[in-house]
Amino acid sequence: MPGKIIEGTIAIFKGMGITFRAMFEPRATIQYPEVRRPVKARFLGRHVLNRYENGLEKCIGCSLCAAACPADAIFVESAENTDAERYSPGERYASTYEINMLRCIYCGFCEDACPTEAITLSDNYDLSFNDRRDAIYTKDRLLEAVSEDSQLTPQQTKPGEFTRSVPQMQNPVD
Repeated sequence: MPGKIIEGTIAIFKGMGITFRAMFEPRATIQYPEVRRPVKARFLGRHVLNRYENGLEKCIGCSLCAAACPADAIFVESAENTDAERYSPGERYASTYEINMLRCIYCGFCEDACPTEAITLSDNYDLSFNDRRDAIYTKDRLLEAVSEDSQLTPQQTKPGEFTRSVPQMQNPVD
């Protein structure tokens, strides 16, 4: 019986020793949201719909991202572009673009499937919702901000100015 008391006392002192050593180690707690922890390069966060330099949307409403999504979290509805009201360089644009963030598994398949690199997963991890309706990100919330020298969409363009959905790519130069 006295042996068990001694063993228990030794175990308590070992545990207190670990606690005492941990008191002097640097803390891992950060003051979020004032201080943001950097993320790894391969982190996949909140989705962003990108724009071209002239302000036109890169999304052409092809729905390949919705087809590639294994969780069926993306809904795309397309409409026709006109020269009087142009949203993207192609014939069509995404009139409705919604992502249900509660269903999304952040796999990045939508990013891989997009031919125009319109949808990308950013490093933003601020995803909190008070309501289920807040978890559905619409096109307005997904579109990146327009730079100062660009115009908002829709834009009025000259007839025949945009004949391709995807810009002409050039070979890389060494």
